[in-house]
Amino acid sequence: MSTLLKPNYPFAIFPADACASTTLPYFENSVPAGFPSPADDYLEKALNLHELLVTHPAATFFVKVEGESMCDAGIHSGDILVVDRSLEPASGKIVIAALNGEFTVKRISLDSSGVLLEPANCAYAALRVTAEMDFQVWGVVTYVIHRAR
Repeated sequence: MSTLLKPNYPFAIFPADACASTTLPYFENSVPAGFPSPADDYLEKALNLHELLVTHPAATFFVKVEGESMCDAGIHSGDILVVDRSLEPASGKIVIAALNGEFTVKRISLDSSGVLLEPANCAYAALRVTAEMDFQVWGVVTYVIHRAR
């Protein structure tokens, strides 16, 4: 599978396969984080992760993250983001943005003074978007997929 971006970008982007139809076993009841209830009936159903995670297949991409600027938002290097390009960015949403030809994942803040791209790691500074910058919101992050830590 080829990526849509140049290899030097910190992301690998792959289109969502509209033909994906793999289903996995799904147990209807949620798993308690405390003590399990022995009275629960566990019904096995089929779960298609593509149907669960992808609302707009033609506009959805999977992006592999590199870096730790969003670690306090639960996004770490190696995680996979589900990104929907059909959604409008809104203040507080996590987005993939193109800024001066470079892609970044940040929380967007929209206010009367303009656009601010905020990291979720105090080791990184927020980026104020100015009129001189080449800026575009590429898509809105809808899900984060990562291994349990």
